[in-house]
Amino acid sequence: MVFGWGKKKEKEIPKEIPSKKEIQLSEVGKVTQDLLKLRNTQTLAEIKSLRNQVSPLIKELAGIIRELEKDDLKVDDIDKHLRIIVVRGKKQVIEVIKKEATDLPDISSIDNISEMSNTLNQKLKKIGDVLGRQTRVIHIFAKKYAEKLKEILSVMNSNSKEIERLINNFQDSKVSSDEITQLLQDISNLDSEIVNKNKRIQEFEDSINSLKDKIQNNQKSIETIKSSSDYKEFLKLNQEFSEFKQGKNQIKSQIDSQFTKISRPLSRYEYASSLDKEQKSLLSQLINSPLDVLESKNQDSILVILENVRKGISSGSISVKDIEKSMSHLTETEESLDSFITKVKEFEDKKKEFQNKLASFDNTQLSQLNSEVEKEANQQKDLESKISSFKKDIEENKASIPRKISEIQGKLKRFSNTDYTVVRTS
Repeated sequence: MVFGWGKKKEKEIPKEIPSKKEIQLSEVGKVTQDLLKLRNTQTLAEIKSLRNQVSPLIKELAGIIRELEKDDLKVDDIDKHLRIIVVRGKKQVIEVIKKEATDLPDISSIDNISEMSNTLNQKLKKIGDVLGRQTRVIHIFAKKYAEKLKEILSVMNSNSKEIERLINNFQDSKVSSDEITQLLQDISNLDSEIVNKNKRIQEFEDSINSLKDKIQNNQKSIETIKSSSDYKEFLKLNQEFSEFKQGKNQIKSQIDSQFTKISRPLSRYEYASSLDKEQKSLLSQLINSPLDVLESKNQDSILVILENVRKGISSGSISVKDIEKSMSHLTETEESLDSFITKVKEFEDKKKEFQNKLASFDNTQLSQLNSEVEKEANQQKDLESKISSFKKDIEENKASIPRKISEIQGKLKRFSNTDYTVVRTS
């Protein structure tokens, strides 16, 4: 506002030394609500008082305007052009102030003080704006009204600012109250979480003890099975079978060594001849893995292939470096074929005999017990990991509570004129 009532010099209010008080955390909620109710009552009473101080000023303002309206300001004695400006300015001031010089709305609770404050601010702004625009007219031609208007509006403005300050203080108090309430809820949630997680830890520990008992019992059962004569016989037979299977490598080595000698002419025969699907497959296996096809049912077909290779070498359709040597190797292979097939058959028969004997041992229970022990050990490990995680969470929650209590103390101190120490019984 530019009319010139300005700000009054603010008085320095001596700072009160806050009193000290110790309260339990359980009392904080009630203390906060009581303080907010007290602040509510005090704020409402102070603002009502300020509002009631403004009402007679508004009436006085209206009275001044009525006087101004009747006053001709002796405009007939001034220049014609200036007279127009003064009359127009006077009219604007009277119209605006008449309109705004109405009483303020009543206030019955903290909820409608903002409406009253806004109404007062709007009145002051509109009056200030019009007086600002017509400041020269008022100060020069209506000087006796200017001082009265300035004095009244200065007090009204001061009261308006005080009302705003009280409203802001109460709103700050309400915010602090809400924040304290939220902090109390946070602490309650942390306490509940600590209790629930400690309960879960106990349940996990009970489950772990139960799993340990199961593992111990299952391991005893496993040891009983492993110490039995049947199981020892099974291990012995299994060892013999493992050693027996090593003999296959010797047979394979002999056969591979012999067929390697004729691998070149066999390969040439594979590319040079027209074979049906079965013959082509048999020939391919003789080249790559002869042991797999050395069976009685294939003997005649193998001999036919070897004889055809021999004919191919003789006719020149299959080229070799040393014909005589290749023929000799073919003869060796044909003569060894019975022996190879017999060795392979004897090995497979013996292998089946071992497998049948091993299959007669029932290891279902042992397999199940081993599987259960592995499963239970994994469950135990998982529960131990959860316990570790929960304990970490509990420690973090416990460390968080004192920080929140410290926040509550700080907010209470700003909220009231008391330095509260909040204590928490375990």
